[in-house]
Amino acid sequence: MTSTLPDQTLTAASSENLNVTGFQPLVTPRTLKSELPITARAHETVAGSRQAIKNILDGTDPRLLVIIGPCSIHDEGQALEYAGRMVELRRRYHDRMEIVMRVYPDKPRTTVGWRGYLNDPHMDGQNDFNLGLRMTRELMLKINDLGMPVATELLDPFVPQYIDDQLSWGAIGARTTESQTHRAMVSGVSAPVGFKNGTGGSVKLAVDAILSARKPHTFLGITDEGQAAVVSTRGNAYGHIILRGGTTGPNYGAEHVEAASVMLRKADLDPALIVDCSHHNSGYVHEQQLPAWHDVIEQRVAGNTALRGLMVESNLVEGKQSIPADLSQLKYGVSVTDACVGWETTETMLAWAYDRLK
Repeated sequence: MTSTLPDQTLTAASSENLNVTGFQPLVTPRTLKSELPITARAHETVAGSRQAIKNILDGTDPRLLVIIGPCSIHDEGQALEYAGRMVELRRRYHDRMEIVMRVYPDKPRTTVGWRGYLNDPHMDGQNDFNLGLRMTRELMLKINDLGMPVATELLDPFVPQYIDDQLSWGAIGARTTESQTHRAMVSGVSAPVGFKNGTGGSVKLAVDAILSARKPHTFLGITDEGQAAVVSTRGNAYGHIILRGGTTGPNYGAEHVEAASVMLRKADLDPALIVDCSHHNSGYVHEQQLPAWHDVIEQRVAGNTALRGLMVESNLVEGKQSIPADLSQLKYGVSVTDACVGWETTETMLAWAYDRLK
């Protein structure tokens, strides 16, 4: 027998959005792109670096891909200073390395914390997404205009529609590699995208993600006009693995690289690997990125062609800092998320690698 609630009329208002406190219209991708259009110089940077990265992943370009830069971006001026310095090293070492700058404005959090430049550009909890999207696109445009290609982690499935034309390379983090939403999203991204192994160290999760992202997908997204839409994709042929270690320890050693290569071959995939020198591969100690860097370079020199690239968290000044209540107390050039190696160490690492790669 069906029971009813007497003297009470059920309405949508009584059963939906019970934990939502508000909605705010979002700037459309079309509006943002029209206000901050890609320049000829930026397009040249993006197109050239994308093709170089594809060639490296295909094995037709013998150079080493180096994804390097701050753990996260929190200040435009500091990011542009870093980009200006790094573009000189990119030019100096271009014949042996394809150097791309980490420009990470969107940060995943294990529990809670500052979500990044894109989500909270004021760093005060206002979460001004519209401003964050605008500032992120403008910063990426300026960096590309310098001739410095941009790499970023893709977290929110709507964000690529705002910045896809600015990206030379993308990453899917360890927490989201297993996410079907992110695998489908990657199938439509214009740049090569690396999948990190799972937080527990599982490489199979990343292999499965590559296989999924290579296929066409249909999913919910937005158009350039900001309208909700059914998005259909052709698939991204340039997914690859990023070894970042796991709870069981580092996985950049030769035995781990070989195991990952075997797994890729069994899946009929080219063994193309990038090693992330930070995270569990460094035990979250920024100085320990150096042993990983040296080990992988020596593996390359010894003839391991599966190792196509390296990632390093680097900043103007080494270490990290907490975000103070008084933002004027922030130390210049120091990360507000994971600790990074400083500029002098960065220069030394790249110079040493260039010499070894001859």
